[in-house]
Amino acid sequence: MRLPLFEGLSADNIQHLSALGFGRGFLTASLRARLRKAGFRDLSHLAQSSPDEITRVRKFGPVRVELIRTFILDEIAHWLPSACQTHAVAATRERRLELLRETQIERLALDADNIAALGFAGGSCADMADRSRLNLLGTGIVTPSDVDRIVTALVRFLGASRATVPCPVDGAREAPSAEIETIEGRRAALLADQDREWEEAAPARD
Repeated sequence: MRLPLFEGLSADNIQHLSALGFGRGFLTASLRARLRKAGFRDLSHLAQSSPDEITRVRKFGPVRVELIRTFILDEIAHWLPSACQTHAVAATRERRLELLRETQIERLALDADNIAALGFAGGSCADMADRSRLNLLGTGIVTPSDVDRIVTALVRFLGASRATVPCPVDGAREAPSAEIETIEGRRAALLADQDREWEEAAPARD
């Protein structure tokens, strides 16, 4: 829940998703307005956000987050047919677990005594990630706050290991002037559409 919907997206993928805004015919005007009000800019922003961040927006529960994930994956697949295999939930989870398997648990900033008492000493981060919260608490060795620290340490490690991709604006600065004008024109048109949708979704004025 604390890790992004998608990671390792190319600059082209991010540019494409950014140009789409929130997609056409996908979300209602009121739902788009809620996302904008919460600070989300477009599909590329949603793709690189975590389910936890998105579900904080009113009316965006787990079911709607999964619909967003599916919609974005379909859009990426239009450009990259192998995206369904590369960025599907199962593939993403397996990549994360593989990275954790390759990393010793001692790499994490956790209490060494707790690690040893739980039987993880000398093991991999995946050994700990595979254990459920209830399982860890059931040992009586760690408290709920200890488990929260474990989860946070794992999320931070995976987050720090992700490859960063230049944002579309940075890429546009390096493009030829004619291309920059085209990009800026598309962005201006998109913003105009978004503003119109915002007005349509806004409450009626007295």
